[in-house]
Amino acid sequence: MKLCMIGTGYVGLVSGVCFSDMGNIVYCVDKDQKKIEQLNKGIVPIYEPGLNEVLSKNYKQKRLIFTSDIKNAVHNSDIIFICVGTPTKKNSNSANLKYVFAASLGAISYLLVSVQTPSQLSPGGLLIKCSHRGM
Repeated sequence: MKLCMIGTGYVGLVSGVCFSDMGNIVYCVDKDQKKIEQLNKGIVPIYEPGLNEVLSKNYKQKRLIFTSDIKNAVHNSDIIFICVGTPTKKNSNSANLKYVFAASLGAISYLLVSVQTPSQLSPGGLLIKCSHRGM
């Protein structure tokens, strides 16, 4: 299966590497071109025990593709995961979803979108709100 992880922070990168190690082709997308260049050189920006080795193995086997070309990655994927930050809004305990909405713009027209976030929001409710906003 071909998967697209939008966001290469802790959630997106670790999930993408694990999915690739299960035999999937994984496009890891990030708008930070410097981060993509580092990942393509094998430089991992986060610490997770064993991640470097698994990433290197799957990158060499061409199951991991690091890119900033969201259009190509989404177009060539069967499933798109949105793994972007959901920081707390200023003066509030609620999540700021602007990054989720921005990432959704490039992927919402595809068959299956899964929102992966460490916050306590309801992904189903979020997708309904996205569709009502014309995304």
